[in-house]
Amino acid sequence: MLNNLLIVLPIFALILTGWIARKSGALGPNATREVNRLVVYLALPAVLFDIVANAKMSDLWEPGFIAAFTLGCFVVFAGTLWWRVSTGHHLADAAIDGLNASYANTGFVGFPLVLSLVGDTGMAPTLIATIVTVCVLFVIAIVLIEAGLQTEARPRDIVAKTLFSLVKNPLLVAPALGGLVMVSGGHLPGPVHAFLKLLGGAASPCALIALGLFLAGNSAGGASARPSTAAILVGLKLIAQPLVTWIIASPVLHLPPPMTNIAVLLSALPTGTGSFMLAEFYDREAALTGRVVLASTVFSIATISLYLAFAPA
Repeated sequence: MLNNLLIVLPIFALILTGWIARKSGALGPNATREVNRLVVYLALPAVLFDIVANAKMSDLWEPGFIAAFTLGCFVVFAGTLWWRVSTGHHLADAAIDGLNASYANTGFVGFPLVLSLVGDTGMAPTLIATIVTVCVLFVIAIVLIEAGLQTEARPRDIVAKTLFSLVKNPLLVAPALGGLVMVSGGHLPGPVHAFLKLLGGAASPCALIALGLFLAGNSAGGASARPSTAAILVGLKLIAQPLVTWIIASPVLHLPPPMTNIAVLLSALPTGTGSFMLAEFYDREAALTGRVVLASTVFSIATISLYLAFAPA
């Protein structure tokens, strides 16, 4: 448990930094949105492009792991989406809640945690999980949000306007361009790669600071962030998703125990800041999302430690 705590401690430190900056007046009331826009338009697109462009197909071809982790994500995402829409919530809000329940923090927490527990052999599956989470799940959520926000009456107009919004979205354009580089077999020049690393390195810290700014400037306990809803989403993320992933990986696909453990461990990670970033950017469910990110990070220390204590070797 101490090892898990040390890994997530920087997350709390960055959130606290943003909270202090807002409370002390060092950053003003508009800082949350401006920092978030920095992430959306610059830092995160650099991360997405860099990850996809530098990926190797040989490292990514783990069909059993891909199936287990991806299905674990999408079963929970789709179930949460159905639950929220069927209870009268807007499609855009439901898509963000789907991310809250299934978007694992593979980048900030996954890589150091898997490296410390598994070693270098766990890096390829973690990269696969990151691409599935950040590029596939994230893209589907954005498509649903954009579709839900359209107000046209005719389906044809809704589709046209949604597609127009999507092709302008840097969070979709960046991985698509990175995919072209990967498929072509080309390599990024050293200075370009260094630039992307520098710019992309700001994504997670700025998103966490933006979360702290938001929590300091808004009431996270308002009606839009009901504790019962947040608790259900945290439970779906920390318990339901790893359980579904284990069922698919072990009883259904019969993956080897080491690969099953990595898939379940990555599924059990707390909610990443990507869902908060979208919630704040689109001004939907931000208070609820902030609470879920924070609570899932805190409680994941206990749930991951409990899984590791009983996981087969």
